[in-house]
Amino acid sequence: MIEYFGNDILRINHALKVYGFASTIGRSETANRDTIDIIEIAAVLHDIGIPVSEKKYKSSAGKYQEIEGPPIARKMLEKLEVKKEIIERVYFLIGNHHSYSKIEGLDFQILVEADFLVNIFEDELNKKMLTSIREKYFKTMTGKMLLETIYDEAVFKSEL
Repeated sequence: MIEYFGNDILRINHALKVYGFASTIGRSETANRDTIDIIEIAAVLHDIGIPVSEKKYKSSAGKYQEIEGPPIARKMLEKLEVKKEIIERVYFLIGNHHSYSKIEGLDFQILVEADFLVNIFEDELNKKMLTSIREKYFKTMTGKMLLETIYDEAVFKSEL
């Protein structure tokens, strides 16, 4: 991922932060080994389609990431000889990580929560948006705890 993004430090930092949160949530929610592998791989590669999307569509919109990211991730993971079942699930997650109505499975839920934990800060979302995201998308106990601890008590303290 770092080689692929080159000197795009913002995208590299984003991916690593999502990875950190996803790994933390997955391990705290006691996911099994394959699920943790899927979560961590999908987290670090979830936005891998952005450079192609920006060239091809002049946009990094989620719908374009979902189109362009999975084939790039598949190629990387096949080169690393990752198990086929893991590649298929990562392919699905990257191809749907902005399609919140499709969330199914602990791995998908955790990827979405981890991405939101990072995007809330990076996109400077307000208290109203934070509350909406919490109500609509956060399901894991660990994800909720992280969201409430990081944002309710720190970033939005002045708005409480």
